[in-house]
Amino acid sequence: MTGKDRIDATGAGWLVGFALLFAVNQVVIRWTNQGLQPVFYAGVRSLVAMVPVALWMVWRGIPLRIAPGTVGAGVLIGLAFSAEFLFLFLALDLTTVVHTSILFYAMPVWLALAGHFLLPGERMNAVKAAGLALAFAGVVWSIAQRGGGGTASLVGDFCAVLGSMGWAATAFLARGSAMRRVRPEGQLMWMLAVSALVMLGLSPLFGPLIRDLVPLHLVALGVQAVVVVAGGYIGWLLILSLYPPASVASFSFLTPLFGVLLGWLLLDEPVRPGTFGALGLVVAGIMLMNRVARPV
Repeated sequence: MTGKDRIDATGAGWLVGFALLFAVNQVVIRWTNQGLQPVFYAGVRSLVAMVPVALWMVWRGIPLRIAPGTVGAGVLIGLAFSAEFLFLFLALDLTTVVHTSILFYAMPVWLALAGHFLLPGERMNAVKAAGLALAFAGVVWSIAQRGGGGTASLVGDFCAVLGSMGWAATAFLARGSAMRRVRPEGQLMWMLAVSALVMLGLSPLFGPLIRDLVPLHLVALGVQAVVVVAGGYIGWLLILSLYPPASVASFSFLTPLFGVLLGWLLLDEPVRPGTFGALGLVVAGIMLMNRVARPV
């Protein structure tokens, strides 16, 4: 396929679809947590998702082997991925989808800070610094909102923030370690393999593995592993191979927006004026941090 220099209608449609998929994913996780303990659920999902990813790699002729000198980086990115989803699944058990959508998708805040201090050529300019300040203010505002009904909790909100930091660490290691020499599918296999071991190993510490399980919970788990983890990630890679990364990133604000709306519509979670204020600050900050200066 030939790369394009801007987002066309087809690309925009796919990107909106991915944003909606990832927002629906949070609702599904929160619902499936009723049947499976969150950490156990996340570990099983990683384990199951390895199968379609491996089949994809075989079909595409991508070698299923470890590149020399990448074991340490592979373990580190797997641990970061483990932290990302361990805390995300706990967050969706302890707080609302509305809060999690705002806090988890503030990931660019932590990635920008890490890049500014640790990656050459990633220092923030005034526009990106303003975006970071806006998004961080939105995070603080969202956490500060207590009461008014619902099941939002301070512990759950902080789990969402920690998950966001894990996501930023995963992205940072993909760009700033030996993992940059590994194809994205290989990176994903490292993430899934390590996270399956870590989360399944830790899951007994978080209580009984099975809750009020019904067959539909297992269906949701399978769909998540195949469609969201394997299909969503591989589809996202294809989009990135066709369109400019900065333009693709500019659509990232849609997922927290969809997440807030779906939490309200499908789960009857409370949405107050302050919710939209916090969301607006995070969205504005993300857009500023993704902004690319036009040549003059």
